[in-house]
Amino acid sequence: MRDFEIPGHLEVRDDHLFICGVDTVKLADEYGTPLYVTSEDRLRDNYRRFAEAFKGAHIFFAAKSNNSIVVQRILAQEGAGADAFSGGEVYLARLAGIPPQKILFTGNSKSDEELEFAVNSGVMISIDSHDELMALSRIADGLGKEVRVAFRVNPDISANAHPKLATGLKTSKFGIPRQEIVDIYKKAKGLPGVKPVGIHCHIGSQILEVDPYVEAVNRMMDLVGQICDFINLEFVDIGGGFGIPYQKGVRAPTPRDWADAIIPAFKDRCAQLGISPELHLEPGRYIVADTTVLLTRVNTVKKAYANFIGVDAGFNTLIRPAMYDAYHEVVVANRAGEENMGTYTVAGPVCESGDILARDRRLPAVRKGDVIALLDAGAYGYCMSSQYVGRPRCAEVLVHHGHAELIRKRETYDDLLHNQLIPGRLL
Repeated sequence: MRDFEIPGHLEVRDDHLFICGVDTVKLADEYGTPLYVTSEDRLRDNYRRFAEAFKGAHIFFAAKSNNSIVVQRILAQEGAGADAFSGGEVYLARLAGIPPQKILFTGNSKSDEELEFAVNSGVMISIDSHDELMALSRIADGLGKEVRVAFRVNPDISANAHPKLATGLKTSKFGIPRQEIVDIYKKAKGLPGVKPVGIHCHIGSQILEVDPYVEAVNRMMDLVGQICDFINLEFVDIGGGFGIPYQKGVRAPTPRDWADAIIPAFKDRCAQLGISPELHLEPGRYIVADTTVLLTRVNTVKKAYANFIGVDAGFNTLIRPAMYDAYHEVVVANRAGEENMGTYTVAGPVCESGDILARDRRLPAVRKGDVIALLDAGAYGYCMSSQYVGRPRCAEVLVHHGHAELIRKRETYDDLLHNQLIPGRLL
C-alpha cells in the first residue's frame, strides 16, 4: 500500500483515485492527458483557513503561483487581493474581478510600459529600486496621477529555502538594501506622482518555519519606527512563502501556527511605536498547491538502470522537479488501492536527462496505459509550463461538488504556430 496518507479532499474508491467526488481515471479518459485537475472546494477551504487565522490582516494572493483566471476569480469572491509580479498579472487580476486598490504590483524589473499600464490601472506599486522610483514619478506625473506606493526592502534574512527560492538574502536581486530604505522614503516624499503608504518585503518560498517571519517583522518594524517620524505608513507587507508538506515526514506550520507567531510580534511593535498600520500577507503556494493533481498517462514501462515509467508529462508540463529538485507524491490513479510491488522512476518525454518527475517510488505494478497522479501540483505548475520540444500545453479542469468543468482547453499543434510569421520571401 501507499507509504503516505491521502489528503482529505482525495480518496480511493474501488482502487481509483477521486478528487472531491470525481474519478480521476474518468477525467483522464474524457479530457486526455496530461491534465491538471483543481478542486474548487479545497481552494476555498484553504483560503478561508488562512484568512481566519490571520483575521484582520489583508490577504494578497501571490498570482505568480497560479495564473488561472478561474482560480483568481474564486479567490476574488472570497475577498482576496492579488500580489502581481508583471503587467500581465495585473491585467489578469483585474479581469478576475479583483479591485485595483487590492492589487500590489511587485515586480523587480518593471518596464516603463508596465509602469504606465499599472498607473492607468489604479493599482498600488511596490518599488524595487531608485531607478524605478524616478521612472514611476515621471510617468505618473506625466499622466496627471498620484500612485500609492510601497518600497520593497531586502531584509537580509535567511529562511532556509532552496537557493533558487531565497529572496530575502543580502545577495538577492530583490529589493532595496535596508540600510538605504529610510533615505529613499525621504526622497519619495518630495517627488510628484508618488505617495508612499506602505513597506514591503518577501523572504523566500516554501518556508517551513515560523521564526524567519518573526525576524522579518522585527527588522521591518525597526525601519517603520524611523520612517513613521515623517510618513504615516498605512500597511506593512511581510510577503508570502508559506510552505506545505509535499513529502511524508515533513511538517509544515499551520496558518494558525504562523499567525500565533507573526501577529503578536507585529502588534507588540506597533504598540511600542504608537501606530496602527494594516498587516498584509501574500500566500500563494499554501492556497493553491494541494488543490490540484496532475494526471499523466503511462506510455511505456522499461527496465534499464532503473524501472522507468515513461509518461506523457515532462518538465514542459511540471518543471518543479527538474528546476528545484522538488518532491511530489505519486499515485497510480487506476491502482490506488493495490499493494506496492516495485520501485519506479517516473520519466517524462523531453529529450533531456533531467526530465524526471519522481525517483525511486514504491508503486503497484505499473503497466502501459495506467494513469499516474502527481499530487500538490497547483502551485507553479501550469503557469510555468511551456511548449518545449513541440508539445502543446495541456488542459485544465475544475471540480466542484462532484462535477467537472473544463477551464482551459488543451492546445493543438496549430497553437505551436500562434503569432509566428513567415516572411514572404520564404513562402
